[in-house]
Amino acid sequence: MTRRIFDSHFHIIDSRFPLVPNNGYLPPEFTATDYLRSVSDLGVAGGAVVSGSFQAFDQSYLLDALATLGPMFVGVANIAETTSNDELLRLAEAGVRGVRFNLYRGGSEQIDSISSLGRRAWDVAGMHVEFYLDANDLVELEPVIAALPKVSIDHLGMTSVHRDVLLRLVSRGVRVKATGFGRVQLDVASTIRELHRENPEALMFGTDLPSTRARVPFHPGDVEVVADILAEDASLALYGNGAHFYGLLPVSR
Repeated sequence: MTRRIFDSHFHIIDSRFPLVPNNGYLPPEFTATDYLRSVSDLGVAGGAVVSGSFQAFDQSYLLDALATLGPMFVGVANIAETTSNDELLRLAEAGVRGVRFNLYRGGSEQIDSISSLGRRAWDVAGMHVEFYLDANDLVELEPVIAALPKVSIDHLGMTSVHRDVLLRLVSRGVRVKATGFGRVQLDVASTIRELHRENPEALMFGTDLPSTRARVPFHPGDVEVVADILAEDASLALYGNGAHFYGLLPVSR
């Protein structure tokens, strides 16, 4: 069964644009054309291209990818603290909707810049903040995250520790990406159930393609995992929540 999907998290790797090794790692190429081919049978109707650690502060690849993918796709960028307001507005006009803080692997601004850069990106260009983090850091980061106007957290928080903090943030409106099932260290099914129970608008499915450095890469069956767990509410996590969060469509119920 083909379901309507908003892919809230995937990467484009295009060697025509700058790539920076992260701990000696450079991913294989995965262009926008490769992505469209990979999801051609999945029912993907839009999504979010997320900058990886290996792209550092380069936005040229992202702008090119968005132009190729079309108007139902948006971007999440690694933004330097020194980025001007004019540049933030230029990126927003091109379809960049979020600023990413990669605290798990680096390649982005660091924790000291979260409040100032995150708030400025929102005030100037309406860009929200996304975190790639280990849930071990949630206790320290909870007041910082709670103070930001619009936030999402990648890959179900990666680990199961401090679940109470994650649930508390979700109850306050923080979104969580149901992505990277092959890289997390937690029980996917119970985590999805808990987060959905706390806030049905919280979960946003994504393929995490091309699954760089994941122990197990994305498989189309991951869609059915979410569908089976959430049953009649599956369309929220698979499509409506993500499309709404990224400003493309209202929530589909």
